[in-house]
Amino acid sequence: MTTTKPVLPAEPTEPDPPVTTGVSETLAVARKSTISGVAYNLSLNVPALKTEPIEAIEQVSFNLKDNRHPVQLDFKAPTGHLHSLAVNGQPVALDHRNEHLVLPAAALRLGHNVAEIHLRAGELSLNRNDEYLYTLLVPDRARTVVPVFDQPDLKATFTLALTVPRLWQAVANAPLNDSTEATLDGRVPGFKTFNFATSDSISTYLFSFAAGKFTRINRTLNGRAMSFLHRETDPAKLRLSLGPIFQLHADALTFMEQYTGLPYPFQKFDFVAIPDFQYGGMEHVGAIDYKASTLFLDEGATQDQVLARSNLTSHETAHMWFGDLVTMQWFNDVWMKEVFANFMADKITQVAVKNSNYDLKFVIDHYPAAYGIDRTAGANPIRQPLANLQDAGSLYGNIIYHKAPIMMRQLERLMGPEPFRDGLREYLKTYAHGNATWPDLIKILDARTPADLQAWNQVWVNQPGRPVFTADLQTRAGKITQLALTQRAEDGSDRLWPQLFEVLLMYPDGHTKELTVNMNARTVPIAQAVGESAPRLVLYNSSGLGYGVFPAAPALPAQLPKLKNPVARAAAYVNLYENMLNGQVIRPLALLSVYRQALTLEPEELNLKLLTGQASAIFWQFLTPAQRQAVGPGLEKDLWAALQKNPSVNSQKLLFKTYQSVALSQPAQARLYHIWQTEKAPARVKLTEDDYTALALALAVRDYPAPAPILPQQLARIKNPDRRQRLEFLMPALSPDGATRDAFFASLKDKAGRAKEAWVTAALGYLHHPLRQATSEKYLPASLDLLQEIQLTGDIFFPYGWLQASLGSYQSATAAATVRAFLAAHPDYNPQLRAKLLQASDDLLRAEKLAR
Repeated sequence: MTTTKPVLPAEPTEPDPPVTTGVSETLAVARKSTISGVAYNLSLNVPALKTEPIEAIEQVSFNLKDNRHPVQLDFKAPTGHLHSLAVNGQPVALDHRNEHLVLPAAALRLGHNVAEIHLRAGELSLNRNDEYLYTLLVPDRARTVVPVFDQPDLKATFTLALTVPRLWQAVANAPLNDSTEATLDGRVPGFKTFNFATSDSISTYLFSFAAGKFTRINRTLNGRAMSFLHRETDPAKLRLSLGPIFQLHADALTFMEQYTGLPYPFQKFDFVAIPDFQYGGMEHVGAIDYKASTLFLDEGATQDQVLARSNLTSHETAHMWFGDLVTMQWFNDVWMKEVFANFMADKITQVAVKNSNYDLKFVIDHYPAAYGIDRTAGANPIRQPLANLQDAGSLYGNIIYHKAPIMMRQLERLMGPEPFRDGLREYLKTYAHGNATWPDLIKILDARTPADLQAWNQVWVNQPGRPVFTADLQTRAGKITQLALTQRAEDGSDRLWPQLFEVLLMYPDGHTKELTVNMNARTVPIAQAVGESAPRLVLYNSSGLGYGVFPAAPALPAQLPKLKNPVARAAAYVNLYENMLNGQVIRPLALLSVYRQALTLEPEELNLKLLTGQASAIFWQFLTPAQRQAVGPGLEKDLWAALQKNPSVNSQKLLFKTYQSVALSQPAQARLYHIWQTEKAPARVKLTEDDYTALALALAVRDYPAPAPILPQQLARIKNPDRRQRLEFLMPALSPDGATRDAFFASLKDKAGRAKEAWVTAALGYLHHPLRQATSEKYLPASLDLLQEIQLTGDIFFPYGWLQASLGSYQSATAAATVRAFLAAHPDYNPQLRAKLLQASDDLLRAEKLAR
C-alpha cells in the first residue's frame, strides 16, 4: 500500500505588492500579469436630492492565474462607505486600507472569481447637481466611485443598471436595453431604472454615465444613429446649432473610417452637453461629454468659435480610434491619444469647415500655446515618467495638446503622408481593443522610413525645450554669397531638433522667393539661396511650421503689411512676441505700437484674434500701471476706429471684446455701460446674453459707478437656470466690498466650494484682475498652500487652471517674491506641481525682468 502526501499550494515566490495610496506602476504591472477577463456589473440608486447617498451593488468578476496573493481593488472613498463583501459566494471581512479593498488570498481561486460588494458610492467624481449628474473618471477617478482595477491595461466590460428620478434621461457607454418604473430602496416611488447592455471592453477611465433633466434629440446621418442629451433653452442657439452639431460628428466619423481603414469600432455613438463641464470634451466610449457652451453657438459666433467647435467634436470623435480602440498601456503615454486626436481634428476641420485655412489655424492654435509652456523653467517633455496614477493629472497640459501635434506634423512631413498613414493603420489593426506604447508605434513607423526615428524621438518626445536660431546672411555685389542657420537649445544644452521649415526672401519690388530648409545639423547652409539677389528682408519660418525662436530683423514690423500670405503674417506675429519675451529685437511697448497699427490692416480674422490676444497680454502683463494709463486712451481709440472700419462682423466682435478688455478711461467705460444698459451693440456686432453677462462682469470689476448695481440687474435678465447659477457664484468675487471678497476666497479652501471648477477659475480671474491686485495679492500664499490638496481633489486641468487664474495677471515684484519664497520653503515639493507653478508664474517673472 502506497500513501501520497497532499499537494499543498506552492509558497509565493514574490512578496505581495504593498498596499499603498494611489495606483502604483508596481501594482499595475503585478495585476496585469495575473488578472484578465474583467467584468463589472453595477447597480446604482440615485435619489432625487443630491444630499442623499447613492447606494450601489457591484459584482467584479475576473480570471486569476495565481491565487497565492491577495488581490487589491482600488477604492478611494471612506471605509464607512463599504457595507459588505463576498468573494466567490462567501462573506469576507472588509479589509480597506490606503485606498484599496483587499481580497484575501484564502478566498480566491485559480480561474474565475466573483467579488460582490454592497456599498455607498463615492461622490468625488459623480458631479452631482440638483437636476443632473455625470461621471468624469479620467485618469484614476473610477476608483473614487466604486472598487475597480483602475489601470488602463485591464480593460473590462460594464453592465449598468441606473435607477434615477422618473423624469430624468440617462445615457451610458452601451445601448439601452430597457427602462422600467422603479422604487428606491423598495419604498420610495417615482423612479425609473435604465438597464444598459453590456459595454464594449474599455479602460476604467472611459466608463461613463450621465443622467438628469435633459432633452434628448435623436437623428440618423450617413447611416449612423446618434442621440444627443442637452439642457439648452435658448431657441436661437438650438435652431442654429443642432444641425451643425450632428453634421460635424457625422463628417468626423466618415473621415476617420476612411483615414484609418477601420469602421467605427463600438456599439453606439451618442453625446451629451453638460453645463460648465470641466473640459471642452471627454471621449467616453459611446457617450461623449461636452461643455455645452462650446457646442451651442448663435448668430454672434466668430469664425474662431465655429472652428473651435469643429475641432472639438472632431477631436473627441477621433479618440474613438486613438485612445478608446487602442489605449495607452500606462498613463505615461497619455499624450499619444491626445496628439492623434488633435492631429486628426486638424485634418477633419480642414475638410468639414468650408473656407477654413488649415495651415493658419494650425499655427495659431498650437504654437503660442506650446511656446507658453516650453519657454518656461517648468517645461516638461511630451513623454513623462509616472510612478503612480494619482499623479497622472499633472501630465496633462499644453505640451501634450499643442507641442505634440507640431511634433507629429514634422514626423508626417519627414516620412511622407502615405507611409505615415499606413503606419498608423497598421498600429490600429495590430493593437485594436488592446493597449500599446509609444515605442510600439515608433517601431512600426521606423520600418517605413530611412530616417533615424529613435534619435529624432529622443529630442522631440523625451526631452523638453525648444531651439533658438541665429542667421548668417552675407551678400556681395547685390547677391547672396551665404545664408546659414544655426540652432542652439534655449536651455544651453547641446541638443538638436531635426525639422523642416521655410525661409522667405522679400524684395523691394514686392516679389518673394521661399526656400525649404532641412535643419538636420547644428548649422545648415541654405545652398539654394546662394546667387539669389540680396533681399530687403528674410522672414524665417515663413510657413509657420518650424519650432523654436527664429531671428526677427528690426525692420520686420514695418514689412508686416507687405506679407500677402496670412500664414507668414501669423508666423511673424508669433516670432515677434517670442523675441519680445526673451528681451530681444523689440520691447513690449514698441510691439504694442506695432499691433495698434496692424488693427486696421490685418484682414484675416484668425490673425486678428492672434494679435488682439497678444496686444491684451502685453497691455495687462508687460506694461507697468503707469504705461497702461499713458497708452490706454490711445489704444481704446485705435480699437474703436478699427471696429468701425472693419467690414467683417466677426472681426468687429473680436475688436469689441478687446476694447472691453482694455477699457480704463472714463469715456470708454461709459460707452460700455451704455451698450450694456440699452443692449444695443455697436456697428454690426452681435452680442448675445453671454456677451452681455461678460460685459456686466467687466464693468463690475472696474467698480463702474452705475445708478444701480449692475450684476443683480444682469442676473434678472438671464432665463437659463444653469447660467443664472454661474453668475450667482461669481458675484461675491466681484463685490466692491473687500470683506465679501475675503469670505469668497475663504470658501474656496473647502473642497465643496471648489466643486464647479470652471466657475472657480473664472471667479479667480476676476478676483486677481490687475485692477484688484492691490487687495488680492494677500491671497497668493494661501493659494499656493492649497495646490497639493487641489491636485488630489480636483480634475486634471484644475491645478494649472487654479495657478494660472491666480498668478497669470500679476507683474509685481512682491508677487514674484511670494512665488520664490514658496519654492524656497518647499525644496522637496512634488516635481510635477513645482513645474506647473513655474509654468504659471513665467509671465510674472518675465514681466519683472522686462520692467528693468
